[in-house]
Amino acid sequence: MEVVTVMVSVRRGVVRSVVALGLVLAGAAAQTGAAQAGVGAARAGAGAARAGVTGGVSETDLAYHGRVNLSGGRLAVWVVPENQGPAALANTTLRLRLSADLADGQELAEGCARAGHREVMCETGALPAHGRGRHIGLRMRLKERPPEVVVRVDTWWDGGATDRNHANDEHVVLALDTGDSYSF
Repeated sequence: MEVVTVMVSVRRGVVRSVVALGLVLAGAAAQTGAAQAGVGAARAGAGAARAGVTGGVSETDLAYHGRVNLSGGRLAVWVVPENQGPAALANTTLRLRLSADLADGQELAEGCARAGHREVMCETGALPAHGRGRHIGLRMRLKERPPEVVVRVDTWWDGGATDRNHANDEHVVLALDTGDSYSF
């Protein structure tokens, strides 16, 4: 009787081992299929990355270059937005924040609007991949005549795009009331 019990125990152990081995082999086959599917997805993702799309979101690299000039309580700001790619953008919004209040009754460039006492927003218009947008030129009167003004330039809205390099689209410029131009 004990021999039979031992045989049944051995058979159960063997069956469990065979079932476990079958599950391991089935899992390996599924992983191989998943790995092959993953390679296909990675290839598709690489193609999308070359096109400037990551996870359904465009990837860009916005950059702003320009000059700031302060003279006699008048501030002039000239900005050229640039998209260093890889995807084109239909429109973005550039933000200028000042350390001094703007005078009332400003007449701003087309596509620009005041967003507060010290803030101006300007649309850039379409930015092609690896291309420049329209030049934005502003001449603004300040409420008082400060000896210096700090101008902060950055992107307020980018249409939902991803920009991993903010070193070229976030600037802080100190302009002294000397009439000199300060580049960024």
